[in-house]
Amino acid sequence: MSSSQIRALLAAPDLEQANQKAVLFLNSRLSSYDHLEALDAAFHESKISDAELASNLASSSSAVDALIAKAKSSVHSHVETAQNLSLLRHSLTDELVDLIDGLLSSISSEPGSSTLLEDIEKLHRNLGDLQGVKGYAQVIKHTLELSESSILQIESLPASASISLSSVSQYQALQAFISSVTDACSSVEDGAGKQNLSLVNFLKRTHDNTWMKIKKNLSTPLLDAAEKLQWPMSVNYANASTDQRTAFERAFLRLLQLQKVSETINASPLEFRSEKGGIYPLEAMTHPVALRFKYHFEGTRQTNRPDKPEWYFTHILNVAHDQRAFLENIIQALLNSAGYDNINAWREFTRLLLPILTNKLRRTVPSLLPHPSLLAHTIYQALQFDAALKEEGFKTDGDTPESWTGLSEIILGKKEWFDAWLDGEKRFADKQYHEIISAADAWHIADDEPDNEVIGSDIKSTNSARRMKALIDQITERYSPLPNFLHRTRFLLSTQMPLLEHYLSRLTSSLDAYETLSSALVRAVPGALGVTLGVKEDHSSGVNVDTGKFTSGVEGVQRLCKALLSLNFIEAAMKGWGEDLFFLELWTEIKQRPALRALAQANSALPSSVNYGDDESQDTIFESLITRYEKIARRSEDIIVQQVCAEIESSLKAHLSATTSPHPGSSSNTEDDYTLSQTLVAPIALFSSHLTYMRATLPQQDLTSLYRRIASRLAEHLLQRQILYRGSFTSAEGKIIHAECSLWVETCRVTLLQAFGGSQSRVEAPWSRLIEAGVLVDVNGEIREKVVSATFGGMDEEEWEDVMTKVVGSSELTREEVGRILRRRESSH
Repeated sequence: MSSSQIRALLAAPDLEQANQKAVLFLNSRLSSYDHLEALDAAFHESKISDAELASNLASSSSAVDALIAKAKSSVHSHVETAQNLSLLRHSLTDELVDLIDGLLSSISSEPGSSTLLEDIEKLHRNLGDLQGVKGYAQVIKHTLELSESSILQIESLPASASISLSSVSQYQALQAFISSVTDACSSVEDGAGKQNLSLVNFLKRTHDNTWMKIKKNLSTPLLDAAEKLQWPMSVNYANASTDQRTAFERAFLRLLQLQKVSETINASPLEFRSEKGGIYPLEAMTHPVALRFKYHFEGTRQTNRPDKPEWYFTHILNVAHDQRAFLENIIQALLNSAGYDNINAWREFTRLLLPILTNKLRRTVPSLLPHPSLLAHTIYQALQFDAALKEEGFKTDGDTPESWTGLSEIILGKKEWFDAWLDGEKRFADKQYHEIISAADAWHIADDEPDNEVIGSDIKSTNSARRMKALIDQITERYSPLPNFLHRTRFLLSTQMPLLEHYLSRLTSSLDAYETLSSALVRAVPGALGVTLGVKEDHSSGVNVDTGKFTSGVEGVQRLCKALLSLNFIEAAMKGWGEDLFFLELWTEIKQRPALRALAQANSALPSSVNYGDDESQDTIFESLITRYEKIARRSEDIIVQQVCAEIESSLKAHLSATTSPHPGSSSNTEDDYTLSQTLVAPIALFSSHLTYMRATLPQQDLTSLYRRIASRLAEHLLQRQILYRGSFTSAEGKIIHAECSLWVETCRVTLLQAFGGSQSRVEAPWSRLIEAGVLVDVNGEIREKVVSATFGGMDEEEWEDVMTKVVGSSELTREEVGRILRRRESSH
C-alpha cells in the first residue's frame, strides 16, 4: 500500500460526502411512499454494518500501531549500520592514502628516499635507453665501417683500372644500409611538426661525405697531372710530354667514369643539380683557381680591397678566357669520348667558377651597404662582368646568353641590397642636381657645341641644361645594363623622372618670379621684392624697390631667353631619349607587363596611355614631360613677346604723342623739308638691341618664331596708332610716316638679314601691312588717283587687289583700311 493511500485512510471522515452518499442511498432504496416500510429494515442493516466497521477499525488500529513500532525499530537498526559503514569507509580511505603515499615518486613528493617502485621504473628506463644507445652505436659503427671500406676500395684500385659499378660495391652496400635504416626510422611528430631523426640526418651526411671523399681520392691524381701541365696557368698541351698527357687524360676519364657510376646508382642527385656541382673533373680543376682566389682576395693582402672589385672580377674573367682554347680543344674531346658531348666544356668550367664570385659577393656586400659609392661601384663591375661573359657567349644549360641573369642578380635580386643601391644613387643624383642649379655659371649660355647627334639641331643651351642632360645620360648609362625590367623601371621613376620634374619646376618658378617682379602691382608695393634700404632722391629715408633691373631691357629678356633655351634643350633631349632603343624597349615592357604598369600608373610623369596598356599608341616614355616642357617653353615665349613689345610700346608713347597731336603752323613746311623725330631714336635703339641679343643667343627656329610675333605686334601697333586711328596728316607728314615705317623694317633688315640666310622676304613678312600703309600715306599724283579710283570706285574685290599689288606692291590691308588711310590724306588738303 502506498503512502498516499495510508494518508487517505488515516484522514478524518468527510461529513458532507457521507451525507451525500446517505441521500443517494435513500433515494435509490426509497423511491416512493410505498417503500417506507423498508426503512426500518434498512436502518437495522446499517446498525449492523456500523458495528462491523467499528470492530474492523479497532483491529486495524491495533495492527497499525504494531507495524509502526516495528518500522521504528528497523530504522534505528539501519541508521546504526550506516554509521558503522561510514566509519569503515574513512578508515579505508586513510589506509588507501597511506598506500598511495608509499608508491609516489620522490621527484614529485617531499624530499626523501626513493621508493622501490620508483627505483624499478628508473632502472627499467635506463635499460631501455642503453638498449637504444646500443642500437644507435651499432648503426653508426656499421655505417662508418661501410664508409671506410668504400673509400679503401677506391684507394686500393690500380691507377690504370677503370671505374665501374664493382668498384663501388662497398658504397652500394652503404647506400642500401642507410636506405633500410631510413625506412625503419619513420618521421616523428613533435611540437615543431614532422621532423627526421638525428640519426637519419647523420647517415645522410655520412653518405654524402663518403662520396665526396671518393671524388677527392680520384681528383688528386688529376690535380697532380694538371699541375705538371702548369694548371691553372695557361696550358700549352702540345709541349707536354706523352706521359704527362696520358696521366692527365687517364685521371680525367676516371673521374668521368665515376660520374657515370654516380648517375647510375644516384649517388649525389642534389649536389649534381646545385650551383657547385657539375662535371667531376672540371669541378676538381676549379679547386686550384679557388685557392689562388682565396689567397689574393680573401686574406689580408693588398689585392683584397673593397674599392677594387674589378680586380677579382677580372681575375676570374681572365681565367675563363685564358683556358678557353685548352677547354674547347682538349677537354671537349675528352668529354665527347666519354659520352658527354652535350656538355660545352668552356661553359661548364666557367659556370663552376661563378660560385667563387658568388660567395665573395655574399660576404662582401653587407659591409658595403653603409658606403653607397663602393656598393654602386661593385654593382657596376658585376654588371660589366656579366656583359663580358655574355659577349663571350656564356650561357647556362637550356638558356641563351640574353636570358642568363648574371652575377649581378646576387645583389640586385635581394630587395634590401637593391633598395640601398637605389637610395644611394638617388641621393647622389639629387646632390649633383643641386650643384648644377646652384653653380655660379648655371644660367650662362654654354659656349661649347651641343651634342648634335642626340639633339639633332643647332639648339643652344645654358650650362645647367647641358649638365642636366649629361646627368640624365650618366644615370641611364649606370642602370641600362640591368637585366631586370622591374629594376630599370624603378630607377627611371625614382631617379630620372623626379630630376626632370624638379628642373621644370625650377624654370617654372623663375618665370613666376619674373612675372611677379614685372607686374604693376609689385612696382606699386615697395618692399615686396628687390628691397634695399637707402635714401630717396628727395633726401628722405625709406625703402627703395628696384625691380626694373631684373625685368627691363635686354637684361630682363636675357633671363627669359635663358629659360627658353634650357626648356627647349631638355625637351629636344627627351625627344631623342624617347626614340632611343633602350627607352623604347622599356616603355613597351611597362605597357605590356601588369606589374610594371601598376608601378608606373602611380607616377604622373608618364603618359596616360600606360593606364590602358595601349600598345598601339605612338607616344614615347617621356611624352608627358615633353608636353609639359613645351607648355612652359611657349609660356616663356609669350612673356618674351609681351616684355619686348611692352617696353618698345612704352618707349613709343612720347614719339606717338608728338607726331599724332595737331601742331599749328606745321602745314607751312614744304614737302621736301622734313626730318625724323628724335623721340623715335630710343624705341628703334631698344628694338635693335633686343633683336641683336636674340640673334646672338637664340637658335634659328626660336629666333624666327619670336621675331615674327614681336614684329607683327609692333607693326600692328604702329599701324593702328600712327596711321589708322590718328587725325589727318599732310603730304609732308605722310613722307615722315613712310620714312619711319621704312626705318623699322631697315633696322630689322640690318640686324637679321644675315641670320635669315639673306632672305629679305623673311625679314619683311611681319611688316607687310605697315609697309603697305607707309607707301599709301606717301603716294601722290597719278598713282594716288589710281588707288583712290580703285578703292572708292565700283571695282570688284579681286580687281582691286590686282591694282593694289601692281601699284603699291602688296595687298595685305583690307579695302576699308585703305579707304580710311586715303581719307586721312584727303582731309589734309
